[in-house]
Amino acid sequence: MDHIETVVIGAGVVGLAIARALAQAGHEVVVLEAADAIGTGTSSRSSEVIHAGMYYATGSLKARLCVAGRKRLYDYVASHGVGHFRIEKLIVASGDKEVVELRHVFDRGHANGVDDLVWLEGPEALRLEPELRADAAILSPSTGIIDSHGLMLSYQGDIEDAGGVIALSSPVTAGRVANGHLVLGVGGADPTKIACHRLVNAAGLGAQAVARAITAIPPKTIPPRYMAKGQYFSLSGPSPFQRLIYPVPNSASLGIHFTRDLSGRGRFGPDVQWIETENYDVDPARISVFADAIRPYWPGVRVEALHPDYAGIRPKIQAPGDPAKDWLFQGPDVHGVPGLINLYGMESPGLTSSLAIADAVVERLA
Repeated sequence: MDHIETVVIGAGVVGLAIARALAQAGHEVVVLEAADAIGTGTSSRSSEVIHAGMYYATGSLKARLCVAGRKRLYDYVASHGVGHFRIEKLIVASGDKEVVELRHVFDRGHANGVDDLVWLEGPEALRLEPELRADAAILSPSTGIIDSHGLMLSYQGDIEDAGGVIALSSPVTAGRVANGHLVLGVGGADPTKIACHRLVNAAGLGAQAVARAITAIPPKTIPPRYMAKGQYFSLSGPSPFQRLIYPVPNSASLGIHFTRDLSGRGRFGPDVQWIETENYDVDPARISVFADAIRPYWPGVRVEALHPDYAGIRPKIQAPGDPAKDWLFQGPDVHGVPGLINLYGMESPGLTSSLAIADAVVERLA
């Protein structure tokens, strides 16, 4: 049986960022990833947006770590040559009710430390984006887009440069506490056991399953997992907007918004579909739902210009219809297992916040 100082389960953007921070702090680190490549789950199926931090409850982990992480992420990608573009974003409202909700987003952003937001009346927004329809908008200069896979590859390089190891096709199948160590059963082509002093469960959609496999964790401490599938439709033809365009958010998502990748290709999404079984199919029949959601802020949308693209799944810890919940960082004070941190509900803005999340987890492990 191999003995390792620290194990991180999950090679998504959050797990890689945590392993990077640990390795660079001098810890012996192994990342166990069930898939045969890094970042194949939630991390590779997002909008690839760098968020500013105005959406999340003031004082929450999401708010604090998004604002801190965004600043660090821009510095990191600039110094490491990761593709990105500070594109700006408009959050738009139509009608009195939405304008009131938009004002709440604006005020919350300032409370969260997002100090560069600009309130725009409808005509001001239309001067920036003539194809837009809006009665009011928030301009977010700090919003950007990023090559998420390039970021994860950069994190991987930092881990390996610092002596860390990433073990692919290595699912964690069991866990127990023995002789002061956490002992993990690892599957794959050559099943083995690993003993470690510290363990970070950053398995994303699989975090609850990993926790249930570790016999020392009381089942009552493991939150339920809900899967919110989000589909994307690409846009053929020239982009109607220079910036990202978002509607007023709801409790389950930020709404079907317009974004683009670094090559300039436009797309809309994600929608929200609560699912029981993990799948990444894109339903062409959802095109009318997308068109109806887009039309209030872009009347010129044509259904024939929308095409099924890809889907992702948000690992929620809130039930459908419930208010949004914060990330859950669960340590020994809750589950009673020394050296173990479980991360639950690690959805957006996990990519934006990844470096700040890593610092927070390392601090808790210490």
